[in-house]
Amino acid sequence: MAEMPILSRRRIEAAFAKGVFDEMAREFGQEAAKRVLSRAVIAMAREAARGFAQAAPEGANLAHFRAIQALWRAEDALTIEELPAGPGEFHFNVTQCRYAEMYRELGLGDLGAILSCRRDAAFCEGYHPALKLARTQTLMQGAAHCDFRYRWEEAPAPADDEP
Repeated sequence: MAEMPILSRRRIEAAFAKGVFDEMAREFGQEAAKRVLSRAVIAMAREAARGFAQAAPEGANLAHFRAIQALWRAEDALTIEELPAGPGEFHFNVTQCRYAEMYRELGLGDLGAILSCRRDAAFCEGYHPALKLARTQTLMQGAAHCDFRYRWEEAPAPADDEP
């Protein structure tokens, strides 16, 4: 059976998350509900990333990470402008994001960053400690594009004279 495209999956998750969020907000207030939702989304992103890393044929690495990005682009979910990058880097801008559009259409524009954008750095953490993301802006928050700048930073080996 083919895996459901991520955009379709996020649409289903969003409907469920909205119902849970609304109940938490009534019970505990908006800010507490946002904190809980954010922690849950981050934990889920890290867990999903660990699964992708474990499935990587040669172990987690930047080439595999680049290859799996196609999953998030399925259903024309993202319009990407790849940028030049040095060794150990992967840079691109997202100029159109159907995830952001979908959250706004569902009336979840204020939660879209939690439900989608917040996953990205957490995914890196779960995938491999060497994978780092620098992003200063997102379409979800009103910018002209999302600026994704990934780096693979292997930890330096300890010097021979270090204990």
